[in-house]
Amino acid sequence: MTEQATDIDAYLANVPEAHREVLQRLRAQIREAVPEAAETISYKIPTFKYRGRALLYFASHKDHCSVYPVTDAMLEAGGDELSSRVAGKGTVRFKPGDPLPPRIVSRIAKARKQELDAGGR
Repeated sequence: MTEQATDIDAYLANVPEAHREVLQRLRAQIREAVPEAAETISYKIPTFKYRGRALLYFASHKDHCSVYPVTDAMLEAGGDELSSRVAGKGTVRFKPGDPLPPRIVSRIAKARKQELDAGGR
């Protein structure tokens, strides 16, 4: 991206088409799972906030896409399908041709919401 995006639409307009398509679907899946979450840009990447706190971030990188954070509750909700995609501490990586399944996105978004409802970080 050559300029800093001010909203998610602007961010997505500046990523490669293959990334844009998968991230648009991811965005819709998160919105469906936690409709009360607000969209914003934080740390220069798309962010969903719930009750003023970060629910999920997502981003496009040179050769993959990512979702952050990955907490223990989210790992439990996502099972082996999610844990096999965790790269580094707290990051899920996936190639645009192999996106996260919608059921996993729903589970992790809802698990993160429950975690925030319970006062978690």
